Amino acid sequence: MAATASLSTPIASDAPADHRRNKGFTRWIVLAILFVSLGGTLFPFFLAAFNAIKTPADYAANGPLAFPHSFDLTALKNFWANVDFTRKLFNSILISGCTAILAVVLSLLNAYAIGIGRVRGGRVLLVILLISIMAPQEALIYPLYYMAKQVGLFDSMLSVILIIGVLHTAFGTYLLSSVLTTFPREIIEAAQIDNASRWQILWLVIVPVLRPTLAVLATFFFIWTWNEFLIPLVFLVSNNNQTVSVAMGVLSGANTQDPTAVAAASLLGVTPTVIFFLIFQRTLTRGVAAGAVK
Repeated sequence: MAATASLSTPIASDAPADHRRNKGFTRWIVLAILFVSLGGTLFPFFLAAFNAIKTPADYAANGPLAFPHSFDLTALKNFWANVDFTRKLFNSILISGCTAILAVVLSLLNAYAIGIGRVRGGRVLLVILLISIMAPQEALIYPLYYMAKQVGLFDSMLSVILIIGVLHTAFGTYLLSSVLTTFPREIIEAAQIDNASRWQILWLVIVPVLRPTLAVLATFFFIWTWNEFLIPLVFLVSNNNQTVSVAMGVLSGANTQDPTAVAAASLLGVTPTVIFFLIFQRTLTRGVAAGAVK
């Protein structure tokens, strides 16, 4: 019996070591997969950066995948000057920012009515909103174009802000209503006992709790609007009202024989969104973490 116990003791002591060894090996595998995914994600950005600083001769001699043998900012300067990139950048920031604010406010009001107010037909409204999310934009362009012409908002940034903001509201309402449906009723009842109005409950009770989620939603709306191409292309025909995405599309169509110009346009077009994401990445992390805790 004693011999059996002495033989079983080392086996029991080796089990935690094997578990730690397997766990460490799994972590290395996961880390390697993450690095490969990161490389695949950043590869187009670096490829655009490398080709944007190449001369046409360097690009023709070494190809698009080679490291640059020259440092030439002519393509970047020409794109900036030819498309008036400063104006396009201002238009994109203005449209994306206003659209994000509008969509978040409308989504919050709709979700408050459905999730807290429990209006009649709330689930039917959510189903309608989900159907509108699945509808392709191509099916909405003609009626929206006709309506914009009728009310005098054609070739106006306000029309793009209203249209894209309302389209984003469908997703925002669905997301926030699912959160507000599970909001603790005790907090709302306590505020009602203190004679708080519905507006006070919304802005003083619910909004502070949902602030991280609203920040994440606004960030997504900003990025989605920045990358929007079809609606600005149709509704913004004048050069002074066009956005960065439209300028990139027009340039790539008119200068297909100049790959360095296309690379410069891609680099300048994606850089603002990368900077925006890096600035607000902590807000996104906090919002996702807060949503997970709730």
